[in-house]
Amino acid sequence: MTKVLYVEDNDDNVYMLKMRLELLGDFEVMTAEDGEKGCAMAVSECPDIILMDLEMPNVDGWEATRRLKGNPQTRDIPIIALSAHALAGERDKALAVGCDEFDTKPINLIDWSQRCGAFLRDGASPLLPLRIGGDGSE
Repeated sequence: MTKVLYVEDNDDNVYMLKMRLELLGDFEVMTAEDGEKGCAMAVSECPDIILMDLEMPNVDGWEATRRLKGNPQTRDIPIIALSAHALAGERDKALAVGCDEFDTKPINLIDWSQRCGAFLRDGASPLLPLRIGGDGSE
């Protein structure tokens, strides 16, 4: 089972992604509503991967990523930045602060699966066998 920490302040986004991942049966999804709580949960729960919203109140995803990558206990946990904004340079900025990958919301689970498999500790994504529809679309 893959432990996912989803750091997101929007309840609708949390509900949708958590439900979709948990329905697949291969994910345990933990959530935190801001970067401060996300950093604390990363230390206490040791997730396999972190999905990090970038724009949040209190401690945003940019700062939370800096803290996590600067902490010896959490620096090796892959972080995928998530943003509703696909602005030019956003991906480069996310990678520069320490994110391992960048994606826009909403997440296409098939595409996300293929990219996140490389970041998981065993190198395999639990979603790779998943095919929804004949053309691989959701």
